[in-house]
Amino acid sequence: MGRVVLLTGQPRVGKTTIIKQIVAALGDNCGGFYTEEIRERGQRVGFKLVTVNGREGTLAHVRLHDAPHIGKYGVNLGDLQAVGVTAIRQAIASKEVVIIDEIGKMEMLSESFRDAVEEALDSDRDIVGTILLRSHPWADAIKKLPGVTVIEVCGANRDTLADEVLKLLGRPPASQER
Repeated sequence: MGRVVLLTGQPRVGKTTIIKQIVAALGDNCGGFYTEEIRERGQRVGFKLVTVNGREGTLAHVRLHDAPHIGKYGVNLGDLQAVGVTAIRQAIASKEVVIIDEIGKMEMLSESFRDAVEEALDSDRDIVGTILLRSHPWADAIKKLPGVTVIEVCGANRDTLADEVLKLLGRPPASQER
């Protein structure tokens, strides 16, 4: 296993913003995906997957009715597989750092996703990701693996965490990349 840094924290605390800063600093050295909200008329109606190289898919949406549900959102396992899992496996094969945003309840509905995360953990690649804060047996097992660094994001530390994570990876700070 390479170096593994996982961010956790309450929803909307800034985890994905930090991931995007790290992606920008790493450039072509990383692959994988992050998530973004889908908003319509100012309301969140779902989430999309965005790969580091710009491919997109729908992770979950309120109008996905014939799908497994987490809360009000139907989870699009097809796009999770085609976009998210593919991006993880491509990053393992060809990049130094694998980005996984996020290891959460929606994503864990997919056995292929869980397999891809385990493949990344078993590889020699560094991993930067986010993981749910709440207890979940599979996620908790990942958090407890030797060599995994889990950092809880909060208002007090979120502005410095991108540089801290890059330092843990042995990379220059994001502020030097700008």
